[in-house]
Amino acid sequence: MPYGSPGSGWGAPPPPQPPKRNTGKIVGFGCLGVLLLFVVLGVIGGLVAGSEDDSSKDSGAVVEESTSKATPKKTSGPEGDVKITKCEVDSTTSWPAAELLITNRSSKESTYFVNVEFVDNSGKRLGEASAGTSNLAPGQKAEETAQGLNEISVKIECKVTEVTRWAS
Repeated sequence: MPYGSPGSGWGAPPPPQPPKRNTGKIVGFGCLGVLLLFVVLGVIGGLVAGSEDDSSKDSGAVVEESTSKATPKKTSGPEGDVKITKCEVDSTTSWPAAELLITNRSSKESTYFVNVEFVDNSGKRLGEASAGTSNLAPGQKAEETAQGLNEISVKIECKVTEVTRWAS
């Protein structure tokens, strides 16, 4: 052995390698599992909401209410629970808005989702918007606004295109 170089018996042996950890795999598969769970719950929720929507609709009639002086249509089901109280284009932003009065005429506390379209005097669709309210008690009323984001420069008419109601 040359002078100055340690032999095999000098010093302690090197420490053993730490065990290989699978932390990255565990975190990755955990996140993937949570994401998959949310997707499955979303699909199930969509199917349940879709089946409730079908049972709450009547003959498929669409209510087309506006601020014109025509006689308002009397409808049953969730479509009859929504009335347009104001339909206008904001002078500053040029965005359309429909103010809605939602009245829960059912016997159960309900949540509503309302779709509105904005049309010109020829009936051409210029935009759309949605509004909703949650946990509305039977007989209770709520004022909501369906705010469109399209710039519109002509006089408009607002029409309710769909009303979804489900028990809260």
